[in-house]
Amino acid sequence: MARRLLSIWFPRLASDTSLRTRPVEGPFALIHRSGNADHLHCLNTAASARGLTRGTALADARAICPDLATRPTDLARETAALASLRRWAGRYAPMVAVDGADGLMADISGVPHLFGGEEALRDDIEARLERAGLHAASAIAGTRGAAHGLARHGGGIVADGRLAEGIGHLPVTALRVDHDTAEALARVGLTRIADLIPLPRAPLARRFGPGLVLRLDQALGMQSEPVAAEQDVPHFGVRMTLPEPIGLQSDVMAGLERLLDRLCAKLAQHRMGARRVRLELRRVDRGATHVEIGLARPMRDPARIAALFAKGVDEIDSGFGIDALRLSAPVTEALAPEQIGGRPTIRHEDALADLLSSVGNRIGFDRVLRLLPATSLIPERSFLLAHAAYTTPEPILHRAGVARPITLFPPEPVTAASGSPPASFRWRRMRFTTLRATGPERITPEWWFDDPAWRDGLRDYWRIETQQGPRLWLFVTPQAQGWNGPQDANRPAPAAAQNWYVQGEFA
Repeated sequence: MARRLLSIWFPRLASDTSLRTRPVEGPFALIHRSGNADHLHCLNTAASARGLTRGTALADARAICPDLATRPTDLARETAALASLRRWAGRYAPMVAVDGADGLMADISGVPHLFGGEEALRDDIEARLERAGLHAASAIAGTRGAAHGLARHGGGIVADGRLAEGIGHLPVTALRVDHDTAEALARVGLTRIADLIPLPRAPLARRFGPGLVLRLDQALGMQSEPVAAEQDVPHFGVRMTLPEPIGLQSDVMAGLERLLDRLCAKLAQHRMGARRVRLELRRVDRGATHVEIGLARPMRDPARIAALFAKGVDEIDSGFGIDALRLSAPVTEALAPEQIGGRPTIRHEDALADLLSSVGNRIGFDRVLRLLPATSLIPERSFLLAHAAYTTPEPILHRAGVARPITLFPPEPVTAASGSPPASFRWRRMRFTTLRATGPERITPEWWFDDPAWRDGLRDYWRIETQQGPRLWLFVTPQAQGWNGPQDANRPAPAAAQNWYVQGEFA
């Protein structure tokens, strides 16, 4: 069986996609910012008829065509549109690959007779794309290079065994060579592919590089060039249509459990775990409702996921009954296989994940936080606040000989302090008497951070056990006491200069 390849080129894919949702009358172009200026990215036919070309600076385009309508381009949307067209082209070929940013390449070997021949297949493709509002050109040839070049220079069909005659009239740029090589060929009078075919390959390679010879041989079928179709991203979704409408919570949960078994089996097959699961319910009156839950960690356990749906299913309005259910996992993450068998036990991390999932679905995952250790001696910077659902716990490094309070708060001033450390003081309108004082622990501010709270310099922290019960963490700034340096560390400061603060409380 002769190999036949179909190339489809979309010269105005980005503009056609944008105009399908928001039509514009007259010249239109999508702009893309490159460097410090905006340039035309994709134009419609009216803009091209006014003499505008892709890559023209927007300021120059405005001077040529003052009534030009523009929009910023969306490269992600353009890529998604080409991916959708690749899936659509699967109706014509079992293997379809993306060919650049604006084309498709399909292996249609043995397929054209199903559509009445190659000409009828091309006509059907172009007619369907025209009805969809997309400009397209197609070509069929025995090699990828020939089909690619022909589609971008008028389209057509090259019969099997006649590649040289079919593409000989095309310019050398149809061989997918770079601009410099095409210009060098034009300077010596080699402007068409037919001019290159009879020439010896060795002199061509020495003068213009091996890339030109490779592209020429690929187009003529002397070098193989496979069509490697990308693997489709798996879609994690299952559905169920019911013969009779249901409305009870128990019936919906029973259907949900069946769907979860199928969904989790599909997730396990691809070694993935769900982070969000969405249940869509269709009513007999054509109305629809949905319940969506989030998961604190990747999961594919049907029983644990079903328990999180109970509250949402209980609150749905079933109307006159539900006749269809659809379950999908829109957000997934990689999840390695786990050991099964033995005595069923609930691990600590699974129980914590279930708790975070339950709380997060009620109040929002962004409101459930956890503390993570940070490498800093500054009390306020010794921990980080992070979202519990999107981080993993880390062990806290215990520093030998250094005690830290269980409760930390912004520094609060102490009044009526006597001595250093104070034998008695007032804090929060209460009088405290010191039983035991441990310290001081001197902490130096981190010079690479400009923290207003630490601009006074060093702090000496004391652990104070009071007669009234509380065990407090007090500090004083040595500079504020008028100290001259480390040699005066044991010299008591005047009472008026001692400004003490409480920053934490021990258990």
